[in-house]
Amino acid sequence: MWLPLENCKTVNSEWYTTICLPELFEDIRKNNRQRRIILHHDNASCHTPAETTRFLEGQKIEWTGHPPYSPDLASNDFYLFPNAKNKLRGQRFSSREGRQCVKNALFGDISMRMEKVL
Repeated sequence: MWLPLENCKTVNSEWYTTICLPELFEDIRKNNRQRRIILHHDNASCHTPAETTRFLEGQKIEWTGHPPYSPDLASNDFYLFPNAKNKLRGQRFSSREGRQCVKNALFGDISMRMEKVL
């Protein structure tokens, strides 16, 4: 789910608890009202205030914390690598060039987007 911000707005605890999370939970629960929700939070400033904690407790949402600077829980572990693993499942490469072609195919788009950002 993707929620765009209005121009010149920033993510803060108020936006997170009044707009973002309610829409997210509504979307998750629309097919199954009894579904258990566990939220993985990093240590972003909108995730840590007492207002956010109270909101999650009121909604009966479980959440897992994120250790600061933990290489074990990098966001790529949740999005990028499982996607790449699925695409590569069952394939074998006999040469370095073959592996390089696959790497470019999987990660080339991300590299180009990062170059635009930087």
